[in-house]
Amino acid sequence: MAAPRTILLVDDADILAAMRTVLERRGFRVLTATDGNAGLAAAEREGPDLVVVDMMMPKKSGFLVLEKLKTRGEGPPVIMITANEGSRHRAYAEALGADDYLRKPFAMDKLLECIDRLCPLPPQDEEPAGNERDT
Repeated sequence: MAAPRTILLVDDADILAAMRTVLERRGFRVLTATDGNAGLAAAEREGPDLVVVDMMMPKKSGFLVLEKLKTRGEGPPVIMITANEGSRHRAYAEALGADDYLRKPFAMDKLLECIDRLCPLPPQDEEPAGNERDT
C-alpha cells in the first residue's frame, strides 16, 4: 500500500481543527503549524506533498512562507487562503507561485476540489493481492 499523502496546514487553531478532521477522514496524513516560522520548519523537516497556508500569519506571513517554499527548487503545491478581499493580494500570491487561492469563508468542498486536483490520493486497492476467488 502506498504511503498516505502529506498535507501541511498553516493557519489559526480553530480553522486547523476543522480542516484536519476532514482531511484525515479522507486518508491524508496532516501536519499543522500555527505560525509562519513553524510552518516553514515543518515543511523543511517533513517534505509535505501539499501546503495550505493562510496569508495573515504570526511571525512570518503566508506570502513569505510561499516565497521561501517556491524559491527552494520546485517546492510543493501551495494553496493560499485568506479573508482579504483585494484582487492585488491574489495577483501577488500567484506571482509568488501559489497554485490556488481561496477566500474565506469557503466551503470545505471547494478546498477539497483544490486538494484533489493538486495532490490526489493514490487509488485504493479493491482487494489485496493473493485474495482472488475462483468462480
